[in-house]
Amino acid sequence: MTILTNSIFPFLLLIAAITVSLCHGNSNVLCIESEREALFKLKNDLIDPSNTLSSWVEGVDCCHWNGVVCHNSTGHVLQLHLPASFSPPSDWAPLAELEDYRHSALEGKINPSLLELQHLNWLDLSNNNFSSIQIPEFLGLLGSLTYLNLSQARFQGAIPRNLGNLSQLQYLDLRGIYLSEEVKSLQWVSGLSSLRYLDLSGIHLGKATDWLQVTISNLPSLLELHLSGCMLQDDTSPISTANFTNSLAVLDLSWEEIIFSSYVDTWSSLSCVA
Repeated sequence: MTILTNSIFPFLLLIAAITVSLCHGNSNVLCIESEREALFKLKNDLIDPSNTLSSWVEGVDCCHWNGVVCHNSTGHVLQLHLPASFSPPSDWAPLAELEDYRHSALEGKINPSLLELQHLNWLDLSNNNFSSIQIPEFLGLLGSLTYLNLSQARFQGAIPRNLGNLSQLQYLDLRGIYLSEEVKSLQWVSGLSSLRYLDLSGIHLGKATDWLQVTISNLPSLLELHLSGCMLQDDTSPISTANFTNSLAVLDLSWEEIIFSSYVDTWSSLSCVA
């Protein structure tokens, strides 16, 4: 069963990002020296075949570097926009498509120097090729983050539970990452009390039988939930109609085979029921 309406929250976030770029964007203020050094450390651990970070050099203020957005009065780094230009292709894609992706994607390691960017609220590393590393646990210490996009970035291993410490996070996209460990619980998601958008599509959640209780009942601000192709099993948690969030507008359960008969009456009260 799929409950789905047109997704508007990402567009609202994009508008917000543009507003930040215009109102708090790179102006005459110089970036903070310690934050510039932190960005250099980040660059030094990355493999950059397309020279995405070619502007990250001495003599150029870091607030004018590609993908960096600073506050125009404090100089603090607020946002890092570093997605690859192409999405990861399938293994059977044409060679030219594979080469285009490999040439566009960042690789290597993510330096914990990111923790020195204490005002960072937006981090987009989507579509890159971090197939040799796990999602860094230290990302759960970036307490100012409101936006985190790691979708299709080919991380391995497991999702760090301490991502649930990001209580300011409003947008989390982990769709299409490659996990070598089964997800047995989504309890860590309960800590994301400000979350409005969550996409875990393509992640095997067959063992996470608490998915419904956690994602829908425990996230009061959630507007959009995308769990397409997660191989979901029926949630065994006791759930009442009263537990369901009234804010949910988009629920994507496409490519799922489970039967939700016991929840139809609850979901039918939502305006997005198709």
